[in-house]
Amino acid sequence: MSVLRGRAPVSRRLPDFPWDTLLDAKERASAHPDGIVDLSVGTPVDPVDPLIRDALAAASDFPGYPTTIGTPEVRRAAIDALQRRFGIDGLDLSMILPVIGTKEAIAALPSTLGLGVGDQVVIPEVAYPTYEVGALLAGAEVVRADSLTQLGPATPAMIYLNSPSNPTGKVLPVQHLRKVVSWARERGTVVVSDECYLGLAWDDEPVSILDTRVTDGDNTGLLAVHSLSKTSNLASYRAGFLAGDPGLIGELLAVRKHAGMIVPFPIQAAMTAALGDDGHAATQRERYRRRRETLRNAVISAGFRIDDSAAGLYLWVTRDEPCRDTVAWLAERGILAAPGDFYGPRGVRHVRMALTATDERIAQAASRLAS
Repeated sequence: MSVLRGRAPVSRRLPDFPWDTLLDAKERASAHPDGIVDLSVGTPVDPVDPLIRDALAAASDFPGYPTTIGTPEVRRAAIDALQRRFGIDGLDLSMILPVIGTKEAIAALPSTLGLGVGDQVVIPEVAYPTYEVGALLAGAEVVRADSLTQLGPATPAMIYLNSPSNPTGKVLPVQHLRKVVSWARERGTVVVSDECYLGLAWDDEPVSILDTRVTDGDNTGLLAVHSLSKTSNLASYRAGFLAGDPGLIGELLAVRKHAGMIVPFPIQAAMTAALGDDGHAATQRERYRRRRETLRNAVISAGFRIDDSAAGLYLWVTRDEPCRDTVAWLAERGILAAPGDFYGPRGVRHVRMALTATDERIAQAASRLAS
């Protein structure tokens, strides 16, 4: 007898896990005599800075429970980093909440804030899949829209923004962000801005939803999502934080305390070190800049077109054909890319190519594209 006693499994609400559909292409790419160049996942490959590892080790002899709200030191480090790196002013300790990686936070956010059946969650037309997953886990309705006019008279409970975008690398200008914030406040809609790639600008300068040019100094109804996975190579640490409206942060904290959703103490110490040091982030950014230039030139020379891609860790490329055909073409050359249909119906003629491979593998990709 099923332990679910006739209930439909939660997994049935969700789409297939996207990367499971890439197994055949991965097998073909892996057969290349010089090995696969895997550009399908944005997972860091470069070393964790010794400064961060030393902080982790120094905090490892801590036998007690950490606090869900996080240490004052990690929250202050987050505030200071947001101010130094992005010019975000006016935050205090009540406006920061460490989370166990931002994917977890995004997946849980609608449920934690009490959304459910009858609520709408707006996500970009081409979007990081976890926005949809979080809404579906809560039982909410997902609406894909890039402009407010598409929403008509709707009053959604939550709207996600992502600038720079994963996967497209598109950057939203200040005026667009201001319009969304004003529109949302008229309707009591929470705005969640995924800013995990904010520190990786190339052709355009992205702006936080918490920038005073957007908010006029009022963060009500706004949450910014920040990750240390990309800029500090801490994907395995599961290190991120939320910033914004202290009322929303307080509600999330109250629920997460009950659920035991706590960032481990040594990770908080590592985060504090990483947020306090801009040098290692600048070094990593330069690595990505060089790899981007190499891959960008090769992709264009091979006859692809690059759309958007003004910031972030990806090139959003097309051969003006179905994305799975492009994935197969690349796989024959030992290169694995993510098909655009992972990210929504508007992505079906693009593929996403990540910059998160070693210099040697990026050079291999460029060589294979040239031939």
